[in-house]
Amino acid sequence: MANLAERSSRSEPTQAYTPPGWPTRVRPPNTPDWEATAAAFLLDCCPSDYRAYPVLRRHPVVLARFAAEFVESQVRASADGLAGVRTSLADHVPPEVVQSAAEAWAEQGARLVRLRREVGLVEEALRGKVFVRKL
Repeated sequence: MANLAERSSRSEPTQAYTPPGWPTRVRPPNTPDWEATAAAFLLDCCPSDYRAYPVLRRHPVVLARFAAEFVESQVRASADGLAGVRTSLADHVPPEVVQSAAEAWAEQGARLVRLRREVGLVEEALRGKVFVRKL
């Protein structure tokens, strides 16, 4: 049986690691075409007119910053919407509709929080962060 030093010195291929919350549509960092998949994902997180800006298409790290800011604004708007949905709708629709609307806001808020994490991880990777599996 090989000892630990001998095993660690062998050149075994290592699988690229992505942390929990990494978007499934984006290849792991430093794998072939990973930045292209990251850019496509980030563009899909932004308003469609962001595609018209060459700087965003040419520089994924700039696109990541724009995407992060946009998603963060959506998270804030969603929280504000949830906070006011009951009072803003109570006089206009039945209580069960208000409840359904509140649930929709809550679901949207949770989705956006997950998206914020995904965008943040991609941005960190584009800025050079190397993710390491914790033992």
